[in-house]
Amino acid sequence: MSGTPRSSGHIRTSADQSKARTLFGIGSGNAMEWFDWGVYTTFTPFFASQFFHGDDPVSDVLKTLVVFAVGFLARPFGGALFGWIADKMGRKLSMSLCVALSAGGSLLIGISPNYATIGVGASLILVLARLAQGLAHGGELPSAQTYIAETAPKERRGLWSSLIYFSGTIGQLAGTLLAAVLSTMVTAESMNAYGWRIPFIIGGVFGLYALFMRLRMHETEAFVEEAIHDDPTGNEDEDHLHTKKGAIWRTVREHPKLLFQVIGMTVGATVLYYVWAISAPAYAINVIKVPPAQALWAGVGAQIVFLAVVPLFGALSDRIGRKPILLTAVVGLSILSFPLNAMLNQSAWSLFFAMSIALIFLAMSTSVGPAVYAEIFPTRIRAIGLAVPYSIAVALFGGTAPYLQTFFASQGISSAFTWYSIALGLITGFVVLTLPETKGIDLKDKSVGQHGRRKALREASS
Repeated sequence: MSGTPRSSGHIRTSADQSKARTLFGIGSGNAMEWFDWGVYTTFTPFFASQFFHGDDPVSDVLKTLVVFAVGFLARPFGGALFGWIADKMGRKLSMSLCVALSAGGSLLIGISPNYATIGVGASLILVLARLAQGLAHGGELPSAQTYIAETAPKERRGLWSSLIYFSGTIGQLAGTLLAAVLSTMVTAESMNAYGWRIPFIIGGVFGLYALFMRLRMHETEAFVEEAIHDDPTGNEDEDHLHTKKGAIWRTVREHPKLLFQVIGMTVGATVLYYVWAISAPAYAINVIKVPPAQALWAGVGAQIVFLAVVPLFGALSDRIGRKPILLTAVVGLSILSFPLNAMLNQSAWSLFFAMSIALIFLAMSTSVGPAVYAEIFPTRIRAIGLAVPYSIAVALFGGTAPYLQTFFASQGISSAFTWYSIALGLITGFVVLTLPETKGIDLKDKSVGQHGRRKALREASS
């Protein structure tokens, strides 16, 4: 994608901006949002009793994880809102609003009075902040995935799309690393008193910089061409970048199968991701009783392994296709679920090796997923078509995963959760088998009907 598109007139698009601005604009905002989202579970053992006052620390942790799940309830609404904005008004606007809202929620948590000061009001503030972040995260991933997929060269879309989870993991890694450093240098009493506030304040401040970067970006060429194509006035300026009234929802209704495919692809991957990539250190601290600093450093090491392989699998999918990578991921993790859980003990090394193996397989899925999600939808509903079903699946399954894992373990039946994750992984594998191979499809294809999409997919596979 180079040069100024003929159909976009004098409108500047992502094709006119440098590759560095595109990648850094997407990556910085995405990393910040993942940082904000991830530090919640990472720092849960330290701030749970600051917002709740239960009979014991485990009770406070469970209540805090319930709020984590509640935050996911807002994600489908955020997906619908920001997905509609992305498809109606532009990917850039949606991404900018999402990063601003997420940063605001992070700052609110960081400066909130604790339970000892304002009682249940502290719990309410925590819930409201997480709901705001849930709205933001419901729109961030679909909007950012759509932007990067539409901007990337089609022959390297897998590699470019791997930036989503690469940058997200940078944010997650930064949060885990910060927790490891603080827990090593600061006493437990200080961590519980004020140390837990540091990451939330940092996330809010960095969010302002990410917002600045995104406001400097241009709209994608695919969106501009689609908007101009639908503009009944024929005006080719930024004030007329919109689609016809009702066209978005009409097109959504024309593709019900795609919505269910998104849910099926997501349910297994999201549970496994939140268990191994997000909450594993906190689970090891609270349930297995691994020393906090050691568990957090083990998480840092495993995430570095993940970062090393994510772009490799994205690039590999550009060569051999998306489906072989996805199937290997879900089948491999399903087979290894019990052995990986059996590896865990009070040694931080066991946590590191188990997380690393799981994250290598998860890297296959996460590197390819953003490209596949974009490739199965037409331009007009590429953001909202993904956002709503994806957010619902993540809310119902990913948001409840840390709580269910901790609850079953506390009841002495941790194997029940393992079987649960395996079943969802197999569902994802079955849905992947129903997908066409989408490697190399032209995302600017104007044929939004079922026949047009099938034709484009056949051409991409040939």
